[in-house]
Order: sequence, then structure tokens, then C-alpha cells
Amino acid sequence: MLGSIRRAISVLRQKQVLHKLGVAISVTIIAVAFYVLFHILRDIDVDDVLEAVRQTEPRLIALSGLFVAAGYFTLTFYDLFAVRAIGVTYIPYRIAAFAAFTSYSVGHNVGASVFTGGAVRYRVYSAWGLNAIDVAKVCFLAGLTFWLGNAAVLGLGIAYHPGAATSIDQLPAWCNRLIATAIIAGLIGYVIWVGIRPRRVGSGSWTVVLPDGPMTLLQILIGIVDLGFCALAMYVLVPDQPNVGFVVVAVIFVSATLLGFASHSPGGLGVFDAAMLVGLWQMDKKDLLAGMLLFRLLYYVVPFVISIILLTFREVVMSKRMKRAHDARPAASVEPAGKVSCVGEQGDSGA
Repeated sequence: MLGSIRRAISVLRQKQVLHKLGVAISVTIIAVAFYVLFHILRDIDVDDVLEAVRQTEPRLIALSGLFVAAGYFTLTFYDLFAVRAIGVTYIPYRIAAFAAFTSYSVGHNVGASVFTGGAVRYRVYSAWGLNAIDVAKVCFLAGLTFWLGNAAVLGLGIAYHPGAATSIDQLPAWCNRLIATAIIAGLIGYVIWVGIRPRRVGSGSWTVVLPDGPMTLLQILIGIVDLGFCALAMYVLVPDQPNVGFVVVAVIFVSATLLGFASHSPGGLGVFDAAMLVGLWQMDKKDLLAGMLLFRLLYYVVPFVISIILLTFREVVMSKRMKRAHDARPAASVEPAGKVSCVGEQGDSGA
């Protein structure tokens, strides 16, 4: 059965059916989102929204910022886990953390995060001896952690409160609970599947050994903690009346994030916002918009600016190191035989 599925996927790839389908889905999601936004926001006064932003309590903004920082800290373990999973042990945490923070910050804002985030990761990890295939494996495993975490949060959240997803997918509560049960069963089945014996995906040098059962549970935990902090950052900024509860906000937040991710729009712009407005329909629109604007500032804009500064600083430092290494070459060439200069060692080429 698995062989038949692989052959079917191979045929679809050769005919670019999957690519065309992906483009069609992205365009459809964006079109629907902007249609929804147009109808929801046509009576909204921008000045009222800005006034709602100004009236937001500073302590709530600070608390949301703290949760955002905790979320990005958790994100660093996506890369550390992936680097260790492919057997690379010499790259320290600080490099994995730098690669994760900058790649996700850039990918979140520019869009097409698979490519933009991958390019940032390659720039960082290539200085530490990883080639393009290694970086692709890191991206795959980090992405797997992301999807496992999303599946766990959605499955558990919807199973606990099936009505939370009804405003997004317009399905009855019993149907959403059935979907949640299937998601949880799928996660359990996947953990058992990888726990029975080593599982590999890909072929040749592109083969990736999937993490075993206990390591997959760790993946899921990392994803849950990350999304939990992000949802908390959003939760403290949305209106407190009516109080719909954290689980409802978390389910709608994760659903909106996934829709934004599927649209490939930068930062899920438009799509994420439309889904949040539809999902939290019972809240005051201008106050909800104010909270979403603040969340975007804290989660997208600020980390993006910090990442650009860090990446620029890194490039300047590496350029100076390369210049020093180049200037030292004539002196190194007259050194006694057997004496090796350490200017170009791996540890000096990282971030």
C-alpha cells in the first residue's frame, strides 16, 4: 500500500499536479480571506482601532511580549533537536538558537518560509560544515516538529472544546470532535509506528531517519509548548469580554496560523486576520483588531528587525575574519613545517 502511495505521489510530482494544486489552494485562501475582511472591516474606523491600541494596558503588552519571547526561546529547540537528530553533535546550542531565531523571524515575515528560512539556515550552518542536504534535513525535521505540535494542540483543543472550531470550519460540534479524535489517533499511531523500528524517508543521500518513539514525544512536547506560549501572547491581548476561555482562543489562533501558512502570504497577512475575526466573532471588532495589531508588532515586526540586525552584524564580523585570514596568509606560508594556523577553524567561522 505504501508503495502504491509513493508511486502515485511520484506521478503527481512529475506532472506538477501537486504544485498547481498548492498554488490554487493558496490563491483561493487569500481571495476568500480578503473578501471576508472587506465585509467585516468596511464599517470600521481606523482612528477607533488606533485609540483602542493606545488604551491597551502596558502590563498586558509587556506580558504578551514575555510570552512571545518564551515562544521564540522554545523555537530554538526546533533546530537543536533537528541538528542532533541528523547526528551532528559539534554545533553548539548558541548556533542552533541563532539559526532558528533568524530563520523563523525572516520566514514569518517574508513568506514562503520553506525557502526563505532555509536560505538563512544554510548561510548559518554552512559556516559550520553542513552542506545543502544536511540543512534540508534540518529544515524537514524542524518542520515535522512544527506540524506534530500543531496537530497535538488542535486535536486536544478541539476534543476538549469541539465548538471552538465551529466558527472556522462551520462544522457541527460532533463532527469536529470526530476530526479531533482522528487527529489524536493519527498521532498515537505515528508514535507507535516510529517506535517499533527505525523509519526512513527519502532516498540516497536525502534519506532522513525519523526520530524514534520517545524522541517523537519530545518533538510533540516542544511544539505544544511553543504554540502554547504564542497562543497565550494572543490571549492576553484580545478583549476580556466576553471571556471565551483560553482553549477557544488557542484553537482559533492555531487554525488561523495554519491557514496563513497555507496561503504563503507574508506573515499570513490578511488570512490570519480574517480567520481570527471570523473565529472570535463575538468580540468587539475594533478591540480585537487592536490586539491583533499589537500581536503582529510583538511577534513579527520586532523579531524581524532584531534578526536583520543580528544577521547584518554577523556578516560584518565574518567579513572582517575573512580579511584577517587573507592578510595572514603570507605570514603563514613561511611558518615552519608542521605548524598549522587555526585562523580558519570551524569554531571561528560561526555566528
